[in-house]
Amino acid sequence: MSVTTRYREAWEGFWLEATDEQGAVFWDAEPDVTVGVHLALLEPHLAAPGLPFVDLGCGNGTQTRFLADRYPRVVGADLSGAALDHARHADPAGQASYRLVDAAEKTEAERLHAEIGDANVYMRGVLHQCEPGDRQSLVDGLATLVGDRGRAFLVELAEAAGPVLRGLAQRPEGPPAKLAPVFRHGIVPGDVADAAVPEYLRAAGLAVLASGELPLVTTEFQADGARIELPSKWVVAGRG
Repeated sequence: MSVTTRYREAWEGFWLEATDEQGAVFWDAEPDVTVGVHLALLEPHLAAPGLPFVDLGCGNGTQTRFLADRYPRVVGADLSGAALDHARHADPAGQASYRLVDAAEKTEAERLHAEIGDANVYMRGVLHQCEPGDRQSLVDGLATLVGDRGRAFLVELAEAAGPVLRGLAQRPEGPPAKLAPVFRHGIVPGDVADAAVPEYLRAAGLAVLASGELPLVTTEFQADGARIELPSKWVVAGRG
């Protein structure tokens, strides 16, 4: 079984089990504390705001719908058909369109680019959940979607998030309820070195235009009521 096939099947199983309830998925936080914050960082760097917007790894489409309220053409792309079923169910008016795409497969990224042209791309927390052997291919696919005029916003867990996640997984009472299905389906968040993300981008022909640090907000809470947030780093990239 190929790396991508194993990865796709893990995600399909996860999303088949997931409910439509808002916030039921560990990382499915409200858009105003996720993509809303990220757009404020990305928008000053958009060379062509009118381009289509792709939410790459859109999952159940929570962030996609937020983008569709603000941009005229938004595409939610994911490699899981079950995730896209959730996304379409939550978007009965069809504000966004949805595509089954594995961007780590060169031909699939090229096919979407041929359909919509250059795009601005939003990708939150996808790379660190990707098999190591697919990471450069995924960023290459992102670069294909961006083309000459688009910009990409990536936010990924920082190295410092690794010990936090391991601590949550190893609690005597077990991992938090919303994190348990992630581990059960074999989607263990990987450790992506902080320095690796800019290198993946440069190897794909993209320049880092801006970067910084933010907490990655989750939907799970500690026993004391504090929301679990994970250290993360964000990057804006484009053709320079």
